[in-house]
Amino acid sequence: MANKSLTRQIFDYALTQYGSQPEYLWKTYPDYAVLRHQDNRKWYAIVMNVPKAKLGLAGTESIDVMNVKCSPEILSTFLAQDGFLPAYHMNKSHWLTVRLDGSVDNDTIFFLLNASFDLTATRQTKKRLGIARYTEWIVPANPKYYDVEKDLREGGEILWKQSNNVASDDIVYIYVTAPTAAIRYKCLVLEVNIPYRRRHDHLQIKRVMKIRCLKEYDKTLIPRAKMAEFGVSAVRGPRHMPYGLKQEIDLISDE
Repeated sequence: MANKSLTRQIFDYALTQYGSQPEYLWKTYPDYAVLRHQDNRKWYAIVMNVPKAKLGLAGTESIDVMNVKCSPEILSTFLAQDGFLPAYHMNKSHWLTVRLDGSVDNDTIFFLLNASFDLTATRQTKKRLGIARYTEWIVPANPKYYDVEKDLREGGEILWKQSNNVASDDIVYIYVTAPTAAIRYKCLVLEVNIPYRRRHDHLQIKRVMKIRCLKEYDKTLIPRAKMAEFGVSAVRGPRHMPYGLKQEIDLISDE
């Protein structure tokens, strides 16, 4: 294959991080390698050596590429950049082709590999590999109802409206809506399903959870534009934290 070094790095990373070995499934394409989960057998990457002409590129030689699953919300972001192509022989609404010829930096390649693994993994797999010992959520906070930025600081504890399926020891990232429009806090859920009765205008609260602030982020660190890069374009209610966005937050906040 044209870029054995980078391909080898990808396979070594997949083995170390996820316990995946490349599988060569096609006799007619002996260099095509699939990376997939051990439990649900879903593919999360395919590495191929494809003629440029079949990819719509100029030239007669072949290049290494990798197909990864990608959220539809951020496909257009990558496709607008050099080094990315509509998925070769895969669903173009959910998969992306990444050139492995130096057009894309290694950090982005491994970020996309991780994101694809996360999109196709079962919750049991994530727990087994230690990717998430708990569930992580993004929940919205509307300043019109409660000014959380005024009251919450690292180490502080508050009661928060109970969200369905949130459990003790889960992690909750609080997204403060406009005008802040950014993730501002990382919190640990201490207790859930606490009875509570309160009405505020059109908002009625019947149960709450107790949370402790583990980390306070500057409002410029994780704005809505950064979240959108990882497929989080809106937070109207509790939603799961994408693994790729969690990694990005850990990286830029030095956690």
